[in-house]
Amino acid sequence: MRAGELITTDLQGRSGDETDIQRAYSVLEEVMDPEVPVVSVMDLGIVRDVDWADGHLHVVVTPTYSGCPATEYIETAIREALQGAGFAFPKVSQRLDPAWTTDWITGQGRERLKAYGIAPPVGSSDKRSLVSGVAQVTCPHCGGDETEQLSEFGSTACKALYRCKSCLEPFDYFKCI
Repeated sequence: MRAGELITTDLQGRSGDETDIQRAYSVLEEVMDPEVPVVSVMDLGIVRDVDWADGHLHVVVTPTYSGCPATEYIETAIREALQGAGFAFPKVSQRLDPAWTTDWITGQGRERLKAYGIAPPVGSSDKRSLVSGVAQVTCPHCGGDETEQLSEFGSTACKALYRCKSCLEPFDYFKCI
């Protein structure tokens, strides 16, 4: 190789196929949310699309809310996990429309939240639920239905602080957004 000669690298990209896309989804199942480390980005439903663009894997994510402090960390974790799995120079971009909603949390994600001690969202993010109040929140510790809200805000802005009247344990409730 002589000075000035171009080197062909993976920066130019390659064509991908459905096997690569499925492998990427499998990798993303292992990228955990930094604030709730038992749910993956797939469990939360923030991965909107995985495809090939310009010869590289391209992942589109929708943050849980536009001010989420973990967004940059999550994008970096996605990129690093994909690179570790052999995807060279994966691209991660954001899509803010439509806005993320707790309706996108998978059934597995809801079960993982509950097992971790966080009550999963009850009901839907439908606008009617904003005026009708929160449905009965079940305690993730003992399964009791007699709970009370202590604070509209819990450990993060997307959670409220509750307490179970049966076991007296406090817990976070993942609010419908």
